This record gives sequence, C-alpha cells and structure tokens, in this order.
Amino acid sequence: MKSRPEHIEVTEAVGRDQGKNNLPETSLIICSRNRPELLIELVLSILQGDEVPTEIIIVDDSDACNDQLVNLVPDRPSVIRYLWNRSVGLSRANNTGVETAQYDLIVFTQDDVLVTPTWFGVLVRSMLEGGPRTVVTGKVLPGGEESEGGFAPSTKSEERIEIYEGRIGSDVLYVQNMALFRSAFDDIGYFDPDLGPGTPFPAAEDNDFAMRLLDAGYRIVYDPRAVTYHRAWRSEEEYLWLHWNYGRGQGAFYSKYFSLQDPHMIQRMVKDIWGYTIRFPIRIFRDRNQAWRDMLYVGGLLYGAARWRLRRPGKRI
Repeated sequence: MKSRPEHIEVTEAVGRDQGKNNLPETSLIICSRNRPELLIELVLSILQGDEVPTEIIIVDDSDACNDQLVNLVPDRPSVIRYLWNRSVGLSRANNTGVETAQYDLIVFTQDDVLVTPTWFGVLVRSMLEGGPRTVVTGKVLPGGEESEGGFAPSTKSEERIEIYEGRIGSDVLYVQNMALFRSAFDDIGYFDPDLGPGTPFPAAEDNDFAMRLLDAGYRIVYDPRAVTYHRAWRSEEEYLWLHWNYGRGQGAFYSKYFSLQDPHMIQRMVKDIWGYTIRFPIRIFRDRNQAWRDMLYVGGLLYGAARWRLRRPGKRI
C-alpha cells in the first residue's frame, strides 16, 4: 500500500453504539469538493441506514475543512475517517480512499447522493453473492428539484437485474453506487488520474475503469434493489455546459484506446457522433435546447479526443 501524502490531515470518530452489523467488515469511500452541506446530508443518510459500513472514509478536497464532520460522532457501529486532502481531481481522491481503506470489501458513493435505508446492505450482499470477480452497481434515481430547473445527470432506473461481460458498446458502471473487492484494484490498477472532474478531461473516469474491468474478465452486475438518489441541485444553466464537459471526458476516454489493430473504441466514438448528429434536425424543432446540448456534447467529444492525442499520446494503464 502506498504511503499517505503528507498534506492529508486525518481525523477519526468512533461510533458510540458498539453493536454488530450482520455484514462483513467494509469500507465506504466518499469523495467531495466544496459541497459541505450535501456531504453532511449524505453521511447522515448513510448512518440512518438499516446497516452501516465498518468505516466511512471521507476524502475532502474542499478549500476549507468541514468542522461539522470532524466533530461528528456517529451513534452507530461505524468509524468516520475524515481526510482533508486539499488536492484536486476525483480520480486522485478515489485512489486515496482505496489506499486508506482498511478492509477488503469497498463501497463507493458521491457527495451529491442520498441513499435509501436498505441500500448498503443490499449492495454488499449482492457483491458477496457475485464473488471477487464481480463488481456491483445499482439504481440511481433523480432526486426532486432543489433549484429552479434543477436536474440530476447520470441516472439509471431499470427494474431488472442486468449482467455485463466482455466488450460492450455502452457505459454501465455508476461509481456513486458501486461495490467491489480490493483485489480488483490489484488486478487492473486504480482510477486514471488524467480523467474525471478536476482534470482537463472532466468525465469518464468511471467508464474507463469499467472497460478495464470487463477487459480483465470481470463482470458488472446491476442490482436495482440497491437504490440511491442523485440530487437535482445543479441549475438549468449548468446543464448546457455539463454536456460539453461530459463530451470532453468521453472523447479522451475513447481516444485513450484508439487503435487500428483493435478498432472497438473508434467504432464506439463514430457511432456516438452519428447518433447525435442524425437526431439533430428533429430535435431542433421539437426540443431546441436539447439539440444544442447534443451538439455541445459532440463538440466536446471531438475536442477531448484530439486534446488527449496531443497531450497523452499512447497512454494506457
């Protein structure tokens, strides 16, 4: 395990209730940056669950330390380990969380999520049932509007269990609702620190991680019983530029694996661009705003792919 960077400050709070869960020892990782209210509300929703993690690791990249979390003593059998990281980049924060985790069963969520009471137990049991070569993700429903025109990106609401193996043409892993064994990181490596929020390619770190899992022979299981809510706190104005940012990250992800010997990602990107392009004439009349969002996404794809080739030629993990 890598040593912890010196700039990280760690505080620990041990829960007062020393009763036992009916689950093995688990580490839950939450990464955050400058969303203190959302973060504390997430932690409280986790502690109100039917079952709780053995430890909750909070990697906080915020400009200011969250004193409320530093001083929070849970009334459940869970240890809160708060790391004021003062770094930038979601992938780096995720990796710090993994390096800090004390247990081999690891769960992820994110600071703009709220969880249901049964979420944690269902997710962990589904992971245990699948075994070390299985990664589990779950349902991500949109929360109610918290601002005018507020929206929640990255949602999934299918009601049936889905199992993904091998090369697929879509992105199916939701890190805000994910559980896996530590051995997966030993096999395929960590999150790519050049992808994701806080980098020039501010998305697709989860898509890249999922592809490496599937290429290594893992399977990804979607279990709809593990339910979280993605909070609709972003404004309508942010929705437009979020498509540009998603496109930049996704384009970089595609470009990372461009190869004439293995054209899978080239084909995926072409299909992606073609799908948005042929819908544009219809959407420009039916939903003009969505049409422009689609074109921003396509522009971001092309920009991100080109910029990756210039800055990271030939890089793979």
